[in-house]
Amino acid sequence: MGLISGLLALLFGGGRNVVRETAEVFRENVESGAERSVELRGAAMAQFGTEFQAPSKTRFDRFMDGLNRLPRPALALGTLGLFLAAMIDPLWFAARMQGIALVPEPLWWLLGVIVSFYFGARHQIKAQDFQREISATMLRAPEVIANLETIRGLRDDSPDAADTGSDASLAEAVNQPESNPALEDWKRLRKT
Repeated sequence: MGLISGLLALLFGGGRNVVRETAEVFRENVESGAERSVELRGAAMAQFGTEFQAPSKTRFDRFMDGLNRLPRPALALGTLGLFLAAMIDPLWFAARMQGIALVPEPLWWLLGVIVSFYFGARHQIKAQDFQREISATMLRAPEVIANLETIRGLRDDSPDAADTGSDASLAEAVNQPESNPALEDWKRLRKT
């Protein structure tokens, strides 16, 4: 009996479990792995949440946003202006187009790259703003659903819409007829 208790004390004594410790060398402890996974997911969600918080905008940020909005309307209106110039004064327009014909091809490529990067960056910013708005909208979804359920309950065709529930004073007030002077005058005229 002493040999067995000594062997068990060696394996499991002192708050240790040699069998478990040995098994964990070959196989992960599922409970510890789950705890690490929860911590990892929580950290990822916290980082994701901070990424989509809307930063407060300064005057400079608002100014730059306004400045960033100018190129597209300027390009569109400028192109329409060229069409108008061609119709109003064809000779003036032809002279200007001859000047543009002298622009070297690499400069046109550079202009194309700059415009492409500008509009690509704008597209990315707008897509991120859209994602931020979607996440804010999704946070409001439970409140909207609750409001819709409340509104559905107030419809006149829903069951028990006029039920006063356990409010005795409301039930008594509903059963008391209101005075209607026009109806009383009409009843008086009918009697005569």
